[in-house]
Amino acid sequence: MRLGVCYYPEHWQESIWEDDARRMKALGIEQVRIAEFAWSRIEPTPGEYDWGWLDRAVDVLGNAGLQVVMCTPTATPPKWLIDRHPDILPVGADGRPRAFGSRRHYDFSSPSYFEASRKVCTAVAERYGKHPAVAYWQTDNEFGCHNTVVSYSPAAVARFRVWLKERYQSIDALNRAWGTVFWSMEYRGFDEIDAPVATVTEAHPSHRLDYRRFASDEVARYNRMQVEIIRAHSPGRPVAHNFMQLFTEFDHYKVARDLDVATWDSYPLGALEEQWFAPEIKAKFLRTGHPDFATFNHDVYRGMSKLPFWVMEQQPGPVNWAHWNPAPLPGMVRLWSWEAFAHGAGCVSYFRWRQAPFAQEQMHAGLNTPDNRIDIGGSEAAKVAQEIAHVLSADADANADVRSKIALIYDYEAKWLFEIHPQGADFHYPRFAFEYYSALRSLGFDVDVISADAPLDGYTMIVVPPLPVVPADFAQRLAASGAQIVLGPRTGSKTTDLQIPANLPPGVLASLLPIRVWRVESMRPNVTEPVRLDGTGDAHREGHARHWRDLIDAVDERTFGVHARFADGHPAYVQHGRVHYFASLFDDRLTGSLFARIAMEAGLTPTPCGDSVRISQRGKLTYVFNYAHEKHVIEGVDASRFVIGTREVEPQGVAVYRTE
Repeated sequence: MRLGVCYYPEHWQESIWEDDARRMKALGIEQVRIAEFAWSRIEPTPGEYDWGWLDRAVDVLGNAGLQVVMCTPTATPPKWLIDRHPDILPVGADGRPRAFGSRRHYDFSSPSYFEASRKVCTAVAERYGKHPAVAYWQTDNEFGCHNTVVSYSPAAVARFRVWLKERYQSIDALNRAWGTVFWSMEYRGFDEIDAPVATVTEAHPSHRLDYRRFASDEVARYNRMQVEIIRAHSPGRPVAHNFMQLFTEFDHYKVARDLDVATWDSYPLGALEEQWFAPEIKAKFLRTGHPDFATFNHDVYRGMSKLPFWVMEQQPGPVNWAHWNPAPLPGMVRLWSWEAFAHGAGCVSYFRWRQAPFAQEQMHAGLNTPDNRIDIGGSEAAKVAQEIAHVLSADADANADVRSKIALIYDYEAKWLFEIHPQGADFHYPRFAFEYYSALRSLGFDVDVISADAPLDGYTMIVVPPLPVVPADFAQRLAASGAQIVLGPRTGSKTTDLQIPANLPPGVLASLLPIRVWRVESMRPNVTEPVRLDGTGDAHREGHARHWRDLIDAVDERTFGVHARFADGHPAYVQHGRVHYFASLFDDRLTGSLFARIAMEAGLTPTPCGDSVRISQRGKLTYVFNYAHEKHVIEGVDASRFVIGTREVEPQGVAVYRTE
């Protein structure tokens, strides 16, 4: 457990660098990220590098006892490079290049940019690869931010054709896979295939899905180039990338395979404002963020990181980029920091050391105000640093791995497919995955968020939000896990080529769940269907279905239990052995009740904690976080077991105690 900060020496007079470094160290900062936007200062004119300022900055930080996270500067190509190679600019769906003047103005498929990036990355890695102060690396910055994953440039289309040929080998195979006989869309060769954009009406869905897959692979290819350069010139130093919160435009699992550390940038208040949450939820958690949003991202990135994941950018105060930007309540910066550590983080790094008085982000808070006085977030970070030292001295197990008995499958391709082929305009995959996760967290469970290809051994409950395309061996691995399995609606509903399975959904999962989904329907946002559970053992026996309904037949009804029905009698929740199938997306209360019921079948004991208190287990320590506006009292824990706090957890407070 350690703290970091993002620092931009090029933004400040060199005369204050040493004081900044001294104050960072005194506050409890251990690592400092620099240079991710500094290309124009590193290479102010083509082929001429100015290393002096960066050499001095690295030395100042290192001499203060700080570890440097050195970044490749490729998120912001300089103006001279764009003028030399205009093909670097990405092309939008409207056919227009996106202009210079902000950041991330590049096309992953541009050969000019690929070579320019290779050159500058090599120069930076050669210069600092063995510098004693440089302990870590970051590639680029926030791949895909500002909708920059997909480009429709000539370079992208050319590479897409190559990608298709490698995938399908022959044009006949592609025509069969896509079903291009529909609407007379058959191709005679790969060179005839364009980008699926600007068509009269809906472009072919299989074409669109493959273009998204291709664009995602381009991100992985670009990142891999940078990682290979860093490893060649800076062996032994971990390489990271800072992903974004709930960002789904490329397959993060593929990019993370080439990294040592998956990091992400945590802005809970901006996320609450920008995401789907209802107005009453946004009002309730206005200055705290939703209790499960940051942790969902923690668990996503923990699941793909080889070393403990990091938060590379932690919100320290108001941000500048949401529609409305409230300030966090006092205590929240501390709470968010400890929440990350409770979920297995190795570092929490704050953005940024000092608020900038100029340019696009001048309204974004830092640990210090623009006049260089400590802000609320800075004071809370200092308190976290003191508490880290106490926790580490009090419990040698504090850095233990997070161990969960529940896995939630999370898939990027599912989001693309449902976006391309939604059937219901509000069928929002990330939301539904999050709601399943949130229901489990509200029952007091820790959750591992993993890919559909990840090992399933050791879990007693596996939850699968709607997953249209499943791996060929998924049914066998689920069966071999021995876990209780929950499958959401639309799971197994498509083939990898985006066709309906020949045996109807759930397709290849029929060996595990012998049902037949023979009809589906989507429901408007103002329409719900009543659902009633059987039996008397559940706290909530009635609820409602939203968004979607699968109408299902059991292949052999004698082997099935129908545990809930819609008002018209159709099954809403069926069970076959250890496999549970939800034929719809249920309201939060009913979902929580069903998950509690299934968890108990898995031998797990729910600990319901409401909507504003969350608990987490890491090693022998239990963490309690209070998002509410009133105190929370922890029952049944002796005062002597507390490492941080007491049994009475103040609003926006944290308590940590040793678990018996």
